[in-house]
Amino acid sequence: MRACTFRKSALRLLFFALAGAALTGCIPTTQPTFYLHDLQGLWQENNTQHYVRFTTEQSDEAGYLYGREWDEGEDIFEEDLVPHGNGWFKYLFETDNQKLTEIHLMDNGGAEIPKIYVVTKLNSTTLEYYEKDHKAITYRFQKMVEK
Repeated sequence: MRACTFRKSALRLLFFALAGAALTGCIPTTQPTFYLHDLQGLWQENNTQHYVRFTTEQSDEAGYLYGREWDEGEDIFEEDLVPHGNGWFKYLFETDNQKLTEIHLMDNGGAEIPKIYVVTKLNSTTLEYYEKDHKAITYRFQKMVEK
């Protein structure tokens, strides 16, 4: 009688272990794959008039590329931006760890303001990321056809 109870307990334990292993196999363990070429181009934030352009133009620092951002709701347009001044930034996208570093350039005294983001979604139509130190601050963009 005792051996039968032990076998039933062992079978139940084996069943739950196998079920747990099967369910664990359904959880993705790899990070999403992102590509720099998907990031590059013109993006519009959530149907607002705020735009960001990630270019292929190399900056003076190894690996960094130039980008620009502007808000047409404030009557600022891309053509109004002075090269390498307000509205411009240098960026580096580390696809292996989903880190997007932007260094915003300022006209006044050449100040550079770094911002680090974690990209959560990037494909040919959608870009989403949050500020590394403030997960509650998220951004969502849609890819635009060139103006």
